[in-house]
Amino acid sequence: MFEILTGTGLAASAGLNAYIPLLTMGLLARYTDVITLPAGWQWLGDGWVIAILVVLLAVEVVADKVPVVDHVNDVVQTVVRPTAGGLAFGAGSSSETVTVSDPGQFFSSSDWVPVVVGVLIALGVHLLKSAARPIVNATTAGVGAPVASTAEDATSVVMSVVAILLPVLVLVLLAGLVVFVFWFLRRRADRRRRRRVRA
Repeated sequence: MFEILTGTGLAASAGLNAYIPLLTMGLLARYTDVITLPAGWQWLGDGWVIAILVVLLAVEVVADKVPVVDHVNDVVQTVVRPTAGGLAFGAGSSSETVTVSDPGQFFSSSDWVPVVVGVLIALGVHLLKSAARPIVNATTAGVGAPVASTAEDATSVVMSVVAILLPVLVLVLLAGLVVFVFWFLRRRADRRRRRRVRA
């Protein structure tokens, strides 16, 4: 059960920012005993991989905070975030962590299943993020882009760390994300109704 929660949290995190969960796993695996990556995923802790992820994260952080550029970035990330989500779920669900001592039991028969599940989770979160961002930009004249992006990055960091250290809390974070989406959609519908009444 914890394997699924760890993988789900990391994949959802990748849907917000592709590089944060991969970098989190790589850094924690390289410099701590909090997570032990399995043989097929140990490359995430390699110094060169970490350096590349840091550069890609820096580009993503800057691009995602500039109105219009953030939309172009989201289009490009439609391929990158789900791929990162698949990698994050695959690596995370098969790693030994503080709460998971025997991860090999869960997906031992089909190694591709966690990757596909991670792709789908990250894609879903990415599509929600991509749909919300143009609305945020339009309603705030672009001022909301850096605020929304910073909130997404912070959520991605928190969810990545929580997925590894306290996977049970992933359920709480995902429930909060769902509540936020419903609140956002309802607020958007209310604004449209008000505009129609004024017109």
